[in-house]
This record gives sequence, C-alpha cells and structure tokens, in this order.
Amino acid sequence: MQLHVYQINAFTNGLFSGNPACVVPLSEWLPDDLLLKIARENAVAETAFFVDLGYTFHLRWFTPEMEMDLCGHATLATAHALKEIRKYPGQSIIFETSNGTLTVKVTGDLYVLDLPARKPASTTLPQLLKDSLNIQPQEILKARDYVLVYNSEQEVKDIKIDRAYFDQLELGTGGVIVTAKGSQCDFVSRFFTPRASVFEDPVTGSAHCSLTPYWSEVLGKNEMTAMQLSERGGQLLCRDKKERVEVAGKARTYFVGKLWTE
Repeated sequence: MQLHVYQINAFTNGLFSGNPACVVPLSEWLPDDLLLKIARENAVAETAFFVDLGYTFHLRWFTPEMEMDLCGHATLATAHALKEIRKYPGQSIIFETSNGTLTVKVTGDLYVLDLPARKPASTTLPQLLKDSLNIQPQEILKARDYVLVYNSEQEVKDIKIDRAYFDQLELGTGGVIVTAKGSQCDFVSRFFTPRASVFEDPVTGSAHCSLTPYWSEVLGKNEMTAMQLSERGGQLLCRDKKERVEVAGKARTYFVGKLWTE
C-alpha cells in the first residue's frame, strides 16, 4: 500500500527549527500496530494520521513508542498540511480526537489551536526526578505532566538531566516541563520524556495546556508570548480561556513524499 506523507515543522516559519511532525492521510484506519510501525520508521517525535469524515477529520497521534492522548504540534502540522498542501477551503478545521473535538482556526499564516486547559496543582517531587536534576525547582506542580518552576530563564537553559534516574520514572503519556519567566517573552520552557527516542521535545503544544493557565494566574494576563528553549526552538502565542486554552503558531513544510507499507 502506498501512502502520502508530509513532514511539517510546527511553531516556526523556518526549515530547521520548530518541532517536526509527519502527517499521513488515510482513506480508512489501518491496524494500530501498523500505524505504530510507520511512526517508528518516520523517527520524529509525533506522526499524525487522519481520516476525512466529510465535515470533520478523525485525528490520532503516535510517537515511535505509543499512541498519545493529545499532541499540539502534530495537530498544527496536520492543519497546515490540509490548508497548504491539500488546499482545504475553510478557515476553521475541526478534528475529532480521543480528547474530544479540537478546532484549528487559520488566520493568515497563523494556526490557532483550541485545546483543553490542564491547570496544574501543587504536588511533591518524586525522589527519582529530584535525583535526576542538576538544579532543583522552586515550585512543583502536576497535571498530565510535571511542571517544575524555576527562578530564571538561565536556570531553564542550564538544566541537565541524569537519565540513569530520569528514565526510571513511570509517567504514562506524560513528561516533565521546566519553566520560568522569560527575558524576551512572557515565559519559557523545555520538555523531557522518560525513555523516549526523542528525549527533549523541540516544541510541545500540549505542555502549554498547563503552562498557559499557570502563567496567566502568575502574570495576571490572559494573552502571552512563549518560547521553548530546545536546540531547534519555537515560538507560541497563548491565551487563557479558563476551561480552554488557545495555542497559536506558524508552520513550514519540509518535504512531501510517499511511503509504502508492504
């Protein structure tokens, strides 16, 4: 079977920055084990698969290791593929997902994702996580992901993680966010996942489901700019809507190709 595949860099307008995602359109769903094999072969943080339902699109996300419950950057990448490559005529794209209905609005070259808010709550630091960190956080919170708040952007840049301890953590589909106030934006972050083939995610849209309500409360503002300080880097615009958040960014097509499943 021959399938189309598009690699899109999300949360950037550059070719070698942002978070790369592969997008694979399907006419019908293939077996889950085959979808996982395709995601492994693509070897990026996330591969998005979608089926056109007529007025909406059924969307799923796979890492090389598992199916995810939510992925912001691969959702943005899918919207870009539909709009720029497949010439979807509308300015609002609706996705049916395991996390409910997600809408992406297209405004010029900006994609605005409407996502569920995941406000983190105070918690304690697991010993394995504490032992893995070279700098200890000033505040520890958790929703799906751990949110570790630091004193400065420089501390976030300087974080080093000892994977001998970190990879023993059992976090399900979650990860660990480190964050602080930004020097040239409202807040910055980095994102790490235990035992993942992509250990530090370049730009994590779903992490901002927790970062947006947290920093909105701390900073006393609903609209914020954010940067993820990975090697590739990325820029996001965030808006707190209480039960929902808006996370917006740009995208750039890297390649268009075909793959074979047999």
